Amino acid sequence: MRTAIRMSRLGTETAFEVLAKARALEAKGKEVVHLEIGEPDFDTPKNIREAAKKAIDAGYTHYGPSAGLPELRSVIAEYISKTRNMRVEPDEVVVTPGAKPILFFTILTWLRPGDEVILPSPGFPIYESMVNFVGAKPILLPLREENDFSFTVDDFKKLVTPLTKMVILNSPQNPTGGVVDKETLKGIAEIIGGDDDILILSDEVYSEIIYDGVHHSIASIPGIKNQTVLLDGFSKTFAMTGWRAGYGVMNKELATHVARLQTNSNSCTATFTQIACIEALKGPQDDVKKMVAEFKKRRDVIVDGLNKIPGFSCKNPHGAFYVFPNITKTKKSSKELADYLLNEAGVAGLSGTSFGAYGKGYLRFSYANSVENIKKALKKIDDAVKKL
Repeated sequence: MRTAIRMSRLGTETAFEVLAKARALEAKGKEVVHLEIGEPDFDTPKNIREAAKKAIDAGYTHYGPSAGLPELRSVIAEYISKTRNMRVEPDEVVVTPGAKPILFFTILTWLRPGDEVILPSPGFPIYESMVNFVGAKPILLPLREENDFSFTVDDFKKLVTPLTKMVILNSPQNPTGGVVDKETLKGIAEIIGGDDDILILSDEVYSEIIYDGVHHSIASIPGIKNQTVLLDGFSKTFAMTGWRAGYGVMNKELATHVARLQTNSNSCTATFTQIACIEALKGPQDDVKKMVAEFKKRRDVIVDGLNKIPGFSCKNPHGAFYVFPNITKTKKSSKELADYLLNEAGVAGLSGTSFGAYGKGYLRFSYANSVENIKKALKKIDDAVKKL
């Protein structure tokens, strides 16, 4: 079938491919413990669900403005102003069906063929996929285990060239759970701050799922806000993956362009979903706190268990809900071991190479599953690895 040449440059998200393989095995009667998908296993809080039901009954079932309902944009502006300690206006907010469109639209708006983009590796695979798609060049910023899966300012500085036009940051990070500290963010700001040709895309979708210290955003650094697109959403924090609701905070001119892409693609985000998002941000946060506390408990269980398995070593993630164990001592490649654990042990995880070249020698497991299932998975992995 004839397709556009650019389609050959578009990647995928391996988690969904592994999920499909796992479901196929389950259909044949095999028990599988799912540690592949980055999706909270909690129900969306009741107050949010009730708000959506009321919104539907109140007639929020029609088109809304492409940039989002004014009332939600106002609430998001207040929330970001408070949590990032910076002033945000409603017309600096664009609401999209999920957070991915902000990534997609920002890259489409900003990058030209041949531009260089500094992005984390291992990192969320859609970063590199979209950069390649528009004909720009990914420049990989290694996240090293010895640096707690972060990087140094010197590491970053070496990659900046006259062709650098975008920097993608993700903290807390997928797939490693690493966090970029405040001093490193300040160092980045000193290097590229004030260069209006360089846009920073700061992916902060895990900002509320952090276990040690507090979340820091590069957008909060004086003089950097206008140069930054802050990406956040509702899927992870409020267990709203299926609701498809995210947003970006950016300078007003860029927001106009991003909203225009929304008009040309999705038209708008579902209006009743947006009313539910207002409740998510303004309503009680008890369920979020309970979820994060449970994730921390699960983190401790899975890290402790993985470190007892022959050939595995695992750092303690500081945020998100992923572990990224080093498996080089098993003498198996990441892909070989991930496939073996799925087919032989019935544990679905991801090869570290699904997240870029610097994921070699690692696996990613999501601990968005019960402690009972995590312990079951650990036993299955241990038994399977001892047979190697």
